[in-house]
Amino acid sequence: MTIDGLYNFRDTGGTPLTAGGTTRSGVLFRSDALSGLTQTGLDELAATEIGVIVDFRTPEERKAAADRIPTSRPFEVAELALLEGAMADMAQNALSHGASPSPETAAQATPSIPTLGELYVGMVQHGAARFAEVARLIAASTDDSPSAVLVHCTAGKDRTGVATALMLDAVGAERAAVVADYAASQDNLAGPWADGMLHMISSLGLPLTPELRTLVTGTPPDAIEQALAWVDTEHGGAADYLGSGGLTPHELTGLRTRLVG
Repeated sequence: MTIDGLYNFRDTGGTPLTAGGTTRSGVLFRSDALSGLTQTGLDELAATEIGVIVDFRTPEERKAAADRIPTSRPFEVAELALLEGAMADMAQNALSHGASPSPETAAQATPSIPTLGELYVGMVQHGAARFAEVARLIAASTDDSPSAVLVHCTAGKDRTGVATALMLDAVGAERAAVVADYAASQDNLAGPWADGMLHMISSLGLPLTPELRTLVTGTPPDAIEQALAWVDTEHGGAADYLGSGGLTPHELTGLRTRLVG
């Protein structure tokens, strides 16, 4: 399934499970921001099972590129801002407050920007309540009306990637398949989207080092593996991690019922 105007949209259904079988289709979707939806894309989105849109972007990101949402039927929007992963904000904060930072200032700021793995560990350290809310929304969805959940941020690779990995891991998806789903975003974003982001970062005065290119456009498997390893070490897995954020055992059962059946 594709949605016109989106680069990184997909259904997480069909993910292999450790106990056999796969996750259900039509329950949890992921994508980049909806600001680029065409009229065709709006019609296509309205025709899906999606009824809940989770937006991980900051208020500044939403103001700069507001989502386009179909008006032909109701959609619930949950704004669950996660600061980790807001690349433009991060780049600007790494620089001094000036319109045109000097090359020296930009070079000094670059080491202060974390790797993706470090970014994701910070995300799971601080975001348990928000990720638990995503699981709660999925658990509350039904097949009777359009209430499937779409999670997105700006690129649909970092905040969205971590959230999706946690949901899949919590219901028993094979770890290799979880990592593969995360890693697929790099190819989906290659081309015009990635080029535009790199141009924007470069315009802020930051040198486009290989590390920064990876941070902005990459999805190396070791990054999500680092985050999941932290979850395993600190909580024994994604299910208990979501519990630390307030997800109840009943809601966890609901999540598993919806995604596994």
